Amino acid sequence: MFERPGLAATPRIWEVGALCRAIADALEAKFNPVAVRGEITGFSRASSGHCYFSIKDANGQLRCAMFRRAATLLDFSPRDGELVEVRGRLGVYEARGDLQFIVESMQRAGQGALFEQFLRLKAQLEAEGLFDAARKRALPLMPRGVGLVTSLGAAALHDVVTALRRRVPHIQVVLVPAQVQGAAAPASLVAALSKLYRLAQAGQAPGADNSLHPPIDAILLVRGGGSMEDLWAFNDEQLARTIVQSPVPLICGVGHETDFTIADFCADLRAPTPTAAAELVAQPRAVWLGALDLMAERLADGVQRQLDTRHQRLDQAGARLGRPSGLVARQQMQLARLAQHMRHGVLLKLQRLAHTQQALGADLPVKLQRRLTQHADRLDRASLRLELLNPRLVLQRGYALLTDGDGHAVTSVQQARPGDALRATLADGAVDVTVAAQPRLL
Repeated sequence: MFERPGLAATPRIWEVGALCRAIADALEAKFNPVAVRGEITGFSRASSGHCYFSIKDANGQLRCAMFRRAATLLDFSPRDGELVEVRGRLGVYEARGDLQFIVESMQRAGQGALFEQFLRLKAQLEAEGLFDAARKRALPLMPRGVGLVTSLGAAALHDVVTALRRRVPHIQVVLVPAQVQGAAAPASLVAALSKLYRLAQAGQAPGADNSLHPPIDAILLVRGGGSMEDLWAFNDEQLARTIVQSPVPLICGVGHETDFTIADFCADLRAPTPTAAAELVAQPRAVWLGALDLMAERLADGVQRQLDTRHQRLDQAGARLGRPSGLVARQQMQLARLAQHMRHGVLLKLQRLAHTQQALGADLPVKLQRRLTQHADRLDRASLRLELLNPRLVLQRGYALLTDGDGHAVTSVQQARPGDALRATLADGAVDVTVAAQPRLL
């Protein structure tokens, strides 16, 4: 340090690190130890166990760090908006040159202003019945379309779209963007939801570009995590009253798992994250493919049972007639061929179903029922054709079935001699006859 004649003293030139250490020493000497009262904001807990947050009031904000040793001594879980008293020491984080308060202990000092406002509104709406479980609706099992309200620039949009594309790529999504943070966000969210409500009530209606919107069977209201101030738009009273007016089930996925807003309590279902909201409204494709396999198996079993029943009826008819004629035997063989052909056809149908499973959508039960009806009709027609060949129908037209004393069918005059006792089976019974004269060949 030196001076020149006629010039003011030149300030000392510091190394950056040395200046930071000097400031830290000055703070240590003048203030520490120190206690501060303020609201928590931006609280986060690292995987190391260290906690990072800020405390603030109307006139200022102070960055804080609470290391794992001190954090393990806490008897509560700090949350954004809580009013706390912290004790520790001021210092300088030399790597960034930031003023930092190292918290060694923390205790509640009452609820913060925002949190108190949140609790008042929550109590008011709960008393009015907006949170009642009785008004909550179950989610649709297989929605035809999903409405989505979030910000176009939010990571939540990407998370939801990715989850829906992975689980149910065939379901269409109607996105109505809205602001999710700031003073204008509540009104923007209300307007977006109101637009989706109109589309849901109209069903499949043309949009501004004359294209058809899909029917909306559920609505997702989502936003990523943030501080209590960041999520404050979802604690708006008008938004809460709009949510409970939704014509279809509404899922709210705002913030992280530990974040709760008024919108969560008003929605039909609260999801811990935006991705979880998308997963709740969309059963994975594998579940429906498994259901399809089960239905196909039941279809095959049903067809086989029908075939077994028809065979049993045929066996019973044959037993009542005694020894069937050659025509009936041929028809049995024909029925067996038809049954084998039908089984082969059913297997082909099932294979085609397996190849087209991914193309099937909400009309799957209708298609399966239609195929089962078609197979049942084919069985009924085959049974009718067999019944038309029943020998009893021939007997009802005036013909008789002749059998000898051993029950063998007499089909030729050469099998009968004068004096032979025969039995003639008619449509409603049987009579015993005797051959009176030598039969003549035609």
